[in-house]
Amino acid sequence: MASRCELTGKGKQYGNNVSFSLRHTKRVFKPNLQKKTFVVDGQKVTMNLSAQAIRTLKKKGIL
Repeated sequence: MASRCELTGKGKQYGNNVSFSLRHTKRVFKPNLQKKTFVVDGQKVTMNLSAQAIRTLKKKGIL
């Protein structure tokens, strides 16, 4: 699965794990990507979308 949302362009971000003793180690924040299939002009289109993009499409009435 791709590591980028095909609609919003949301991708992975880098940061730190911070322990109780405030020790910093590198980590990766990955977007919550899911495959969604739409019917556009009679054709099925499958896209990798972030959960945020899916919520927005539902709110706008597209899904």
